[in-house]
Amino acid sequence: MSIVVTGATGHLGRHVVEQLLEKVPAEQVTAVVRDARKAADLADRGVRIAVADYSAPETFDGLFAAGDKVLLISGNEVGGDRVGQHRTVIDAAKAAGVALLAYTSAPGSLTAALADDHRATEEILVGAGAPYVLLRNGWYHENYTENLAPVLAHHAVLAAAGEGRVSSASRADYAAAAVAVLTGEGHENRTYELGGDEAWSLAEYAAELSRQTGEQIVYTQVTPEALTGILAGAGVPEPVAAVLAGVDASIEKGELVVDSGDLSRLAGRPTTPLAEAVTAALKG
Repeated sequence: MSIVVTGATGHLGRHVVEQLLEKVPAEQVTAVVRDARKAADLADRGVRIAVADYSAPETFDGLFAAGDKVLLISGNEVGGDRVGQHRTVIDAAKAAGVALLAYTSAPGSLTAALADDHRATEEILVGAGAPYVLLRNGWYHENYTENLAPVLAHHAVLAAAGEGRVSSASRADYAAAAVAVLTGEGHENRTYELGGDEAWSLAEYAAELSRQTGEQIVYTQVTPEALTGILAGAGVPEPVAAVLAGVDASIEKGELVVDSGDLSRLAGRPTTPLAEAVTAALKG
């Protein structure tokens, strides 16, 4: 039996593998990656490396074994055939007879186009018949804190989220929830709505940046259409820009406030405050 993490060298996958290694022996962990070179450090620590690509079903032949616990981290090719890619992994896991297949989804409250692939994947997963867990991850702090350069340069947080609030958390927080499910018992056929303990507005985010930098940073509200154009002008593919602007529209409607408490309960600790994430990003 192995604990298998797909997308293991991605932003979230790295956190999951690192936290798994604090709880189980390395030989019990399999990291599924597209490029083995990016996982060389994990291999050196005793993690089994499997090379596979969501877009190449044959690469998953024989990858899983009966009794494995698998974390399917959603593909990052927004606008591509993510549902088909996820189906490849689900089919392979079911055929192998895995003990558990967990999937990183989106909050059930989210109606933006970004959620469409997740809802379709959930339907396939639940219908597959294998024991499943839906980890409906909310928004990440890093969606904001990893893109501070233009914010600091223009002294403005630009968004189309109105006065809506976001209960975001760090990738490490969401990884802790996944690790709890993969190493624990009694999670079969459960759905967890995951979000940070504290919800905040973009105006509050701008105020926190101002406090920590000592500079005046303002929240500038634009329309979703204007934001799409701005992102496209900055090099984001237009379909992806439109999806991101759609998320802001959902934030304005309150769809990224997740107050279930599931994330801190699974992680066994409070979630990372936004202020702490901002501090870390400014130091980085």
